Order: sequence, then structure tokens, then C-alpha cells
Amino acid sequence: MALQNANENTLKAYLERNKLGKYNPEELAKREAEKKREQEAEEQAVKNIKLGDRCEVSVPGQPTRRAEVMFIGKTQFKPGWWVGVKYDEPMGKNDGSVNGVKYFECLPKYGGFIKPNYIKVGDFPTEDLGLDDEL
Repeated sequence: MALQNANENTLKAYLERNKLGKYNPEELAKREAEKKREQEAEEQAVKNIKLGDRCEVSVPGQPTRRAEVMFIGKTQFKPGWWVGVKYDEPMGKNDGSVNGVKYFECLPKYGGFIKPNYIKVGDFPTEDLGLDDEL
């Protein structure tokens, strides 16, 4: 009886009793609907992007950067749609590969993977901010 009493005082038991978090069917349904909306928005955004397109990348909390679209698709590193870009300047995180998988080719620190909703395709000429490494 003592073991059963101890189990009644756990966080899990509290959440189940009060139908909170993942134990609330309405909340689960709401989360699933939101996830589906995000996936649909990503798929719609991807339809407007083509390989070789010039684009501006506007991720919240980061400066706007110009780039060329080098990859569009799903990856092994995270679920959902991703757009691989080659930045005009060395402001990226990779060389077109993540965890040993090559998605596209570019110089180190020029590549990045962005969710499609942060990409704006258009006539964005190459900018030279003078950040190239001196050879």
C-alpha cells in the first residue's frame, strides 16, 4: 500500500488526475493541429522556392543576409522542410553538410539550413560586405 501511495504523489499522477499537458486530449489535439498547420505552411513556402534562386534570409534575432538557394528538401538532421543556402559572405554555420551528410557544396562558413518561411526569394544582387577571409 505504501508503494501505491508514493505513486499517487508523483508529477505524472498529478498531471493525469488534472488532465494537464500530454494527458489532456484537447491540448494534444490542439498541438497536432498546430503542427499540421506549420507543415502545410512549410510545404506552401517551398513551392515558391527554386534551386539557384537569390534570396534574403530573415531569421528572428539575426541580421538579414543574402544568399543563393542550393538545396530544398527534407534532411536527416531534423524533420520538416529545409532550404540550404550559400551565403554571400562567411556568415553561415557549415559547408553544405551536416553530421557528415553532404547536401550541397560551398566554402566553410558560407552554408546554412533555414526553414522555408524565413526565406524571401527575389532579385537580390550579391552584396560584398568585405567579410571574405584574406587569402
